[in-house]
Amino acid sequence: MYNSDIPNRAELPTTGQLVRSTIAALLAALVISITIVLPAEYAIDPTGIGRVLQLTQMGEIKRQLAEEAAADRIRDQQQRDQQQREREAPPRSSQSSPWRGLAALIVPQARAAEAVLMAQSASRTDETVIVLQPAQGIEYKIDLLRGAQIEYSWRTEGGPVNYDMHGTPRGGGRETSYKTARGVTADEGVMTAGFDGSHGWFFRNRGTRPVTVRLRTTGIYTEIRRVN
Repeated sequence: MYNSDIPNRAELPTTGQLVRSTIAALLAALVISITIVLPAEYAIDPTGIGRVLQLTQMGEIKRQLAEEAAADRIRDQQQRDQQQREREAPPRSSQSSPWRGLAALIVPQARAAEAVLMAQSASRTDETVIVLQPAQGIEYKIDLLRGAQIEYSWRTEGGPVNYDMHGTPRGGGRETSYKTARGVTADEGVMTAGFDGSHGWFFRNRGTRPVTVRLRTTGIYTEIRRVN
């Protein structure tokens, strides 16, 4: 059985060679961190090489998504806190007043008249073309009565978008989100209004190129309009 020869002292690397190899490895790791890791992960590009290699854009998207996720968590926590306060709040006085009685007569009549007007309107279909520049957000809404339904579908050209389908009660109040997603290129379904108010879609382009959204809506409504 043959064992390999043990190297003699002259063949072993010297202390100076080991030090130089260690320094070279540390320098290589530092260069990789500055030119690749920092731009791709944190959008920090002190040399400009990351943007040339399109790594900085990747880091910017990651940072934007992280910021949006943090904002969503804050919003969800605020909604939970508000709901908790509402549950813990003492019940309001049920004493009647002349004004309350008058409102009880007028409000249902006004709502019934509006419902008749909406029912008499013919169903319509609109295709709305929305062009989003990089980092731009645009919102479109429709006024609906509680229980009204809108069939919708949309698709993008040029890249994915982040979106939120939601409604805002008439006269103000907490906004209700029906559906949200990030980095998607299409969606379709039926939106049912949970209350009287404005309902619609908010789209945001987090990419680096313009994106076109083609939104198709079908139902009984007067118009679809941009609100921002």
